Amino acid sequence: MRVANLGGRLVLVDGSRALDVATASGGQFDADPQRIYPRWDEFREWFSGVELHGSPYAPGSLRSPVPAPGQVFAIGLNYRAHADETGLARPETVPPVFTKFPACIAGPYDDIAIPSGGHVDWEVELVAVIGRTAWRVAAADAWSHVAGLTVGQDVSERILQMAASPPQFSLGKSYPGFGPLGPVLVTPDEFEDPDDLGLECSIDGEVVQSGRTSQMIFPIGALIEALSAVVELRPGDVVFTGTPAGVGMGRVPARYLAAGELLVSSIEGIGTLRNRMVAART
Repeated sequence: MRVANLGGRLVLVDGSRALDVATASGGQFDADPQRIYPRWDEFREWFSGVELHGSPYAPGSLRSPVPAPGQVFAIGLNYRAHADETGLARPETVPPVFTKFPACIAGPYDDIAIPSGGHVDWEVELVAVIGRTAWRVAAADAWSHVAGLTVGQDVSERILQMAASPPQFSLGKSYPGFGPLGPVLVTPDEFEDPDDLGLECSIDGEVVQSGRTSQMIFPIGALIEALSAVVELRPGDVVFTGTPAGVGMGRVPARYLAAGELLVSSIEGIGTLRNRMVAART
């Protein structure tokens, strides 16, 4: 099942066609995409009996499939090569966790305003969306609490992030638009192996990141186990699972995004984000 937010309405996507859920369900489900997650099990049951005879749609009208998550978790240093390029120690037993504030969530094709004088970096990431409350869940049971997977970008302004001691990870990663998600949410059963997906990031056609999610130090099951041991994960929450090597701050010399550049982020079996950098208004 591929779920999307088309112009603010919940739809199911099949190729080039989209089915409006509120209309097709006779009002059983709300048109607001965020409201489907607390009813995810009921929604999946309904979907099993639906024929996807949708209408053609404009992909450019897609928005974040999770427009207003209650909690946004992000994992640092979850790929060994990325930890190495930052010069930081690889985590061994506990994943580094921070948050991106929900106001940063954006759509798959939105422009991203970058602050003047900032060092704005890129981080393509697989994002897991919670579909069932998870509290003290074992890794072996974690996938049953995942509604689906989507593509995310953990855009980061490094000057602000590193300005304080300890660093301001959450603040530097939460400017408006710094958390684009999409273009669709794909349920785990759609993948041959949801723990092994190719992901890639490019800038104006130049590939800057390429890896596989099987290279994670802590796979999704382990992340949900670690998070839910402390915090109740709720339907509609999102988990940014970390990024592979190739970020701008790890390069010599360092490289950062500039206004006008097109940031393209793709994950196998899900789709592609296309976000143009624009200068923030002063």
